[in-house]
Amino acid sequence: MIGQLIDTLSQTLRDIVPIAVILFGFQLLVLRRRIPRAREALTGFVYVLVGMTCFLEGLEMALFPLGKLMAAQLTDPSFLFGHDIRATGRVEWSAYGWVYLFALAIGFSTTIAEPSLLAVALKASEVSGGAIGVWGLRVAVAVGVAVGIALGVFRIITGTPLHWYIIAGYIVVIVQTLYAPRAIIALAYDSGGVTTSTVTVPLVTALGLGLASTVPGRSPALDGFGLIAFASLFPIISVLAYAQIAAWRSAHRHP
Repeated sequence: MIGQLIDTLSQTLRDIVPIAVILFGFQLLVLRRRIPRAREALTGFVYVLVGMTCFLEGLEMALFPLGKLMAAQLTDPSFLFGHDIRATGRVEWSAYGWVYLFALAIGFSTTIAEPSLLAVALKASEVSGGAIGVWGLRVAVAVGVAVGIALGVFRIITGTPLHWYIIAGYIVVIVQTLYAPRAIIALAYDSGGVTTSTVTVPLVTALGLGLASTVPGRSPALDGFGLIAFASLFPIISVLAYAQIAAWRSAHRHP
């Protein structure tokens, strides 16, 4: 375990040092100014290094195995709703009710806990003067991720092509963009990106790979990936819908 931790530390150091060199280099060589509170900045750099190392090691030890284990257990024949795959040899999408419920729950909970989403929600509330609620935005994004991951799980189980869902989803986004309040459009598009971060990606990826490994006829390489695309697309739809509903309610409340 100590050896793995040292390897992860060295890998994290190789990833973070170029970022620090660029930031400090521009400050000293291009802007030609001293680094404000240099001691605090270096201390923060050490904290980031240690935190990222522990986080990455935790992913390998806990989150990735947990996601695959949950996928394997939820696709066990004893959890399938009235359908025996071993007897029929066919995969029925309706038999995987617990998998869809788990996908909804894990998508919502990991998004609510996502630090990057919290940071964006706080800034959005600050610059809008409180017009955009922190919890309202977080819940809207979390609902979008939950629905997206559940639909992505349905795609893995049924084996349908990924591009059908993505094309249909972006058609919905384009239509929503034409009618949504202009103030929310850019934030909605950014909300799709902040969901694919430190908490959501490891569990969602492990869930997709675990499902593709346990559902008969599915390939982890071909079917296991793609859930992150759903987690990025559907929050845009949910946030635009949230803004449209809020605008509609405001218009009917104050005609």
